[in-house]
Amino acid sequence: MRHGQCEAGMFRDKTRTEEASGVVQPSLQAKSQVAAQVKSKPKSVTREYAEALIVALVLALFIRSFVVQAFKIPSGSMLPTLQIGDHILVNKFLYGLRLPWPFESVLVHWGQPHQGDVIVFVYPKDRTKDFIKRVIAVAGDTVEVRHKQVYVNGEKFEMSQAAYADEDREIPGSRDNYGPITVPPHKLFVMGDNRDRSHDSRFWGFVDFADVKGKAFLIYWSWDGQDRWVRWERLGELIH
Repeated sequence: MRHGQCEAGMFRDKTRTEEASGVVQPSLQAKSQVAAQVKSKPKSVTREYAEALIVALVLALFIRSFVVQAFKIPSGSMLPTLQIGDHILVNKFLYGLRLPWPFESVLVHWGQPHQGDVIVFVYPKDRTKDFIKRVIAVAGDTVEVRHKQVYVNGEKFEMSQAAYADEDREIPGSRDNYGPITVPPHKLFVMGDNRDRSHDSRFWGFVDFADVKGKAFLIYWSWDGQDRWVRWERLGELIH
């Protein structure tokens, strides 16, 4: 009798354990499913757009600071090469790695501006302004202007881009007659292509190589609101 009771008791205990197990197992599965749903919950559209915008802004800031920067031409000192209203791209990575504002210092050099390069640089007389001119002579060269004609190391420096508004008229001063003078180390002598209408090294001296921001290489937009608005024929034009 006792033996049968024990077996019955054991059977009842086993049944209860199985029932309890059957109750607990679905509960654990439900919790696991909820956790999986929380983990796999997709990002909101707003968050995705915000992340994409932040990444785009960081990339744009990096490119502008170290690779390519856009500038607008405000004056006619580089006519006919660059016209007022031209928007240009400048390669900042060509000559070295330069820290952006507020540091404005060069970390490392791996290239040098060459004679004929069109460069953007910090204006020595007002460091809040950027100028664009053409390199005429580099360190060690002797430059001279005689009756408007430019000489570098005693030889005529001829460029098809050069233009003279007062071709048949000379004025006293350094515009039409300058030098000779030797360019110091780490310096550049620059002039505008519009020789008679350019404020350049003939008047304020040399450009420090460390102040060069980059080489102009492309006109990506050109706007003339006074005449015919967009100059379509200039878009995409390379700067030589």
